[in-house]
Amino acid sequence: MKKFDYVKPKTLAEASTFMIKHDGEARLYAGGTDVLILTRSGFITPQYIVDIKEIPSLRDISFDETAGLSIGAAATLNAVAISPIIREKFGLLAEAAETIGSYQVRNRATIGGNICNASPSADTVPALLVLGAMAWVFGGGEEKAVPLDTFLTGPGETGLGPGDILTSIQIPLPPAGNAYRYLKLGRVRAADLALVGVAVLGFPQAGNPSGYGFRIALGAVAPTAIRAPKAEAVLVESVDAEAIEKAARTAMRTARPISDVRASAEYRSAMVRALTRRGIKEVLEDLHQMPNDQ
Repeated sequence: MKKFDYVKPKTLAEASTFMIKHDGEARLYAGGTDVLILTRSGFITPQYIVDIKEIPSLRDISFDETAGLSIGAAATLNAVAISPIIREKFGLLAEAAETIGSYQVRNRATIGGNICNASPSADTVPALLVLGAMAWVFGGGEEKAVPLDTFLTGPGETGLGPGDILTSIQIPLPPAGNAYRYLKLGRVRAADLALVGVAVLGFPQAGNPSGYGFRIALGAVAPTAIRAPKAEAVLVESVDAEAIEKAARTAMRTARPISDVRASAEYRSAMVRALTRRGIKEVLEDLHQMPNDQ
């Protein structure tokens, strides 16, 4: 591994200033599960590694009934997966986080890293999209909120500018009585990148003819994880077998997969259809079993 200098700023402002001064030479470090591997392989050659994981608030997880959930960018994926409040009220995110790597990897890897690496196959991102997450970014001495779907701009690319630091993810309280699934297809059952990821969130919606609302997001089948709004719209009208199949086909047409060494575009498209169909059916089964007062 090429030598680098290790820097440990005490505040966001200090870290941001250093990153601006050494733009192109420094890389942020929180969990290190990607940065250190890329450095060791020579894929990146930073002169400085800037450790931000001990900056106050970056590892905090907090909840407020009005503001919703706030997750610090340096919170580990295991912290997200086992958090009682996340499991109770934002279970889809916990379910997605548990599919990433091994337990040992999740003890180091952070939710901010999973987002900022901007991999099309990042498992937390489809879940965060259907949950309406906002990214909070520090830069220029202030913080601003950015919708997650605009924060991610392409494979390995985000809207972060020089000195910008993702500080937290804010998620509003999801609709009452919701049910969810995150379905991931990999080459092996454990510790693999997604070939396809599908997040489905369903909930009672009295104003819809079907009686339900659905949010669907797809991972690993486009330059970034994407919502499937046309598939969601199908389920506004009906959730019978024909509508479920139509929604699954529509999600498949929304996907824009590529062929690579892990899978062909045609296979990924077919799996989007299969997993979306399965996810909708399983969510509906859960919704039908819920008490009427939820």
